[in-house]
Amino acid sequence: MSLYNPSRDQARQFLFDAWAKFKQNSPLTDLEKIAVEVIQMHPEYHAILDAPERYMSQQYFPEMGETNPFLHISLHLSVIEQVSINQPIGISKVYATLVEKHADKHSAQHDLLECLAETIWHSQRNNVPLDSAHYLGLLNERVGKA
Repeated sequence: MSLYNPSRDQARQFLFDAWAKFKQNSPLTDLEKIAVEVIQMHPEYHAILDAPERYMSQQYFPEMGETNPFLHISLHLSVIEQVSINQPIGISKVYATLVEKHADKHSAQHDLLECLAETIWHSQRNNVPLDSAHYLGLLNERVGKA
């Protein structure tokens, strides 16, 4: 598996495996521990992660109101990593402010991942690279609403 650009199935398998290892009380890697922490915040996804044979190839259609649980968890992992390394610069401070605002890190992470998802959508729609300035602007708007 490519560490930085896994395929859809590799990313899903990682989540299935981390959840299964957790439920079996098997040792987890540091990344698996973070993934399990995110999964635990989303009990609505537990049945999906308990059935890899059913959901490995499941398609999700946002235009029909469907949330892709694998994408959602992956976005959580992305923003957790961004905060841990403060990239883009300033995101750690924004996150701390949002945690304080919400008194809950899960809600603060949702603010970040909504901004990240919008930035990714903007990039794909306009066929341009990810714009960290746009992303930080969205994040600072969230803080301004605090």
